[in-house]
Amino acid sequence: MIGLNGKNALITGATSGIGQAIAIRLAQEGCNIATNYRKSPEAAVDTEEMALQKACGNIKNCGVKSLLLQGDVSQESDIIEMVNTVVKEFGSLDILINNAGIQIESPSHEVTTADFDRVIAVNLRGAYLCARETIKHLLSLNRSGVIINISSVHEIIPRPMYISYSISKGGMENLTKTLALEYANRGIRVNAIAPGATVTPINQAWIDNPEKKAIVESHIPMGHAGSSEEMAAAVAFLASDEAAYITGQTLFIDGGLTLYADFRETWSA
Repeated sequence: MIGLNGKNALITGATSGIGQAIAIRLAQEGCNIATNYRKSPEAAVDTEEMALQKACGNIKNCGVKSLLLQGDVSQESDIIEMVNTVVKEFGSLDILINNAGIQIESPSHEVTTADFDRVIAVNLRGAYLCARETIKHLLSLNRSGVIINISSVHEIIPRPMYISYSISKGGMENLTKTLALEYANRGIRVNAIAPGATVTPINQAWIDNPEKKAIVESHIPMGHAGSSEEMAAAVAFLASDEAAYITGQTLFIDGGLTLYADFRETWSA
């Protein structure tokens, strides 16, 4: 345990993949968890049950509280309602995990305005609005807190065919740094993690294709994709007092992908 017992956490987009793993890990660490979903209550229930089961072993006698919150993070009114509900039900909000995100594949010259705006609205504006409402709450109580943004290696590595996604993650880097600087003296820490290739449902297309999987993993010095649980472990650390002197940082969890393994082969040839 790393000192999160009794803390209250809101995790957006927590019905699968990294978000689900984060909800489970924080519950294991003793956090009360508010699980946000947009359109799949069944998946949200699955996340809640798995989190409580792993945290307590017996859901009925679990000391960890949980909430299921329907809401679209591209909608300001939904975000305000979610944060207010967490505060009302839990008494406070200590930890925000900005995990909700989408991606739309298209050649850059064919991206529609609607698709571009949708990705930015969810991935970047939604993260900002969730952070804004959380910070308002923390400041009103003169309370410290933690915000963790789930970014991507594509905040620094361009990703052709996914221009709006890459832009949203590049923006998230500066969102993290700006909020961290602005509110450090109020006891609010803001950090991010940047996962590399990770085994999640959103990456199923290349995971299930042996040839594509081999190509992806050939660029990773450690030779394999990461797991959602590895991402969640880093989030739990950053949310805890073990990381009390860390703010404004993005932790790359990528098996060395951003070390550009191809350069090693080029220069050693």
